[in-house]
Amino acid sequence: MLSPLVEMPVYSRWPLEIVRASGSYLWDRAGRRYLDFYAGHAVAGSGHCHPRVVAAIREQAEKLIFYSSALPCEARERLLRVLGTLTPPGLTRAFFVNSGAEANEQALALARRRTGRSRIVGFEGAFHGRTLATLVLAGSEHYRNLARAGEAGRVLAEHVRCLPWNDPEAARAGIDEQVAAVIVEPVQGLAGARKADGEFLRALREACDAAGAVLIFDEVQSGCLRCGGLSAGVEMGVQPDLLTLAKGIAAGLPLGAVLATTAVCEGLSVGDLGSTFGGAPIPCAAAAANLSALSEEGRGRRALVHGARLARAIAGMPSVVGVDGLGLLLGVRLEVPARPVIRALLSRGVLTGTSADPHVLRLLPPLVIEEAEIELFLQTLEEVLQISGEEQ
Repeated sequence: MLSPLVEMPVYSRWPLEIVRASGSYLWDRAGRRYLDFYAGHAVAGSGHCHPRVVAAIREQAEKLIFYSSALPCEARERLLRVLGTLTPPGLTRAFFVNSGAEANEQALALARRRTGRSRIVGFEGAFHGRTLATLVLAGSEHYRNLARAGEAGRVLAEHVRCLPWNDPEAARAGIDEQVAAVIVEPVQGLAGARKADGEFLRALREACDAAGAVLIFDEVQSGCLRCGGLSAGVEMGVQPDLLTLAKGIAAGLPLGAVLATTAVCEGLSVGDLGSTFGGAPIPCAAAAANLSALSEEGRGRRALVHGARLARAIAGMPSVVGVDGLGLLLGVRLEVPARPVIRALLSRGVLTGTSADPHVLRLLPPLVIEEAEIELFLQTLEEVLQISGEEQ
């Protein structure tokens, strides 16, 4: 008798099985409801099973499930039109892929092709994906060592320069004529929702212009209206040459995008980029419906309002050192370890997230979160922190 396949033991999973979801809530097999303040790693921006997204997926699945980008596709064209209404001025070209890591890989390839250089600048605390090329850019030794385990990773790592986070002077000194690209998350998600200073981003833009390097904003977690607009960095007043999106773009279906200036794409020919499933009909249909719903409902503006309210309320709670981030991508720094707080919240029916910093609680609720749900979260968090403080 054949043995059943077993998943590789690479995920740390919560002790509950979710069987359905709607809006900002999840339900387990026993019928218990959970308030979702993590949105599946910032994926469920329009909430779970938004009616417009569900309808778009159903309609597209009944017409055309898949054909590659070798043929035109109405769903892809519709997504391009929707993205065009949200994309910052200057970014005029788009390429669709399957994930954030793939989007970042393609952005790096475009930058190297444009400049003819190989050196890439990243930053302490960064996380750009789990492919070999993106792992060597990680801002932590743990992830960089995963890439360096093989010869190819070690060779790639020789072309990477890791600079201090939020240090304008170090950025100006470290970006020179050898650099092909600078890749930065305007809000570092995994590091604990660390928001870049405006001065820091402006220094990157100025240094890239002076050195002839390409500036890439990795907005895989912070984009798609979570921090106000399509790009958190643009919200802070700085324009990139390349912008990468994924997580929140298609409400849970695999899709990523690279948006680029015309200059970066000069000389591109057929076959220079490719992705079998990138831009497939169903994810594109879901993304068009998702982004349209978020935009028309004013969710980007509301994300900034809700995020500011959450930050103000949480800052005054017991054991809270400070709150970082932007919009509905927040990191709550605690005097106590975050994991026991996360477990206590889960036991009370609230799902939140971890970060690479053991003292930071990461919050990424759906952008459709409402006042009553915010109030419920704040009450539950304060109760948990009060108990945690008394136990110290």
